[in-house]
Amino acid sequence: MQPHPNVRAVQDALTAAGTLDGAGEPSMVRLLPDAVHTAAAAAEALDVEVGQIANSLIFDADDTPLLVLTSGAHRVDTAGLAASIGVTRLRRATPEFVRAHTGQPIGGVAPLGHPHPLRTLVDTALAAYPEIWAAGGVPQAVFPTTYPELLRVTAGTPAEVA
Repeated sequence: MQPHPNVRAVQDALTAAGTLDGAGEPSMVRLLPDAVHTAAAAAEALDVEVGQIANSLIFDADDTPLLVLTSGAHRVDTAGLAASIGVTRLRRATPEFVRAHTGQPIGGVAPLGHPHPLRTLVDTALAAYPEIWAAGGVPQAVFPTTYPELLRVTAGTPAEVA
């Protein structure tokens, strides 16, 4: 069976960037038996701490997409984050806005593999883990990587987001 086009796009982006997992091996998208729409469900399926899950959240920042990769252990402080990045309005994006800018559905948004690069903030709390897991383009796809790799492959900016 052929992988979903989103999964192929994410794996292609991981491969092109030479992304590594926590063991220093090439990062590979893994398909789970069931969709994991929450950090808690992903952590349970992978048998890791919820804080090791890098949630890919798309925000509408003054009508511009902003990707925030946050630890599954906490929620984004939208007011504080908006002030720190100098936007007047920061709100969770609609499913249509998310798909238009990522090509991926909510619950499966990967940190990369989008039609165009997105401004990305990466939660500094993720640095506490030797390996973190992110979505792979659809709700049942995930891949392992590290905090430094996530910063590198997304051209992300470290940020305190909670």
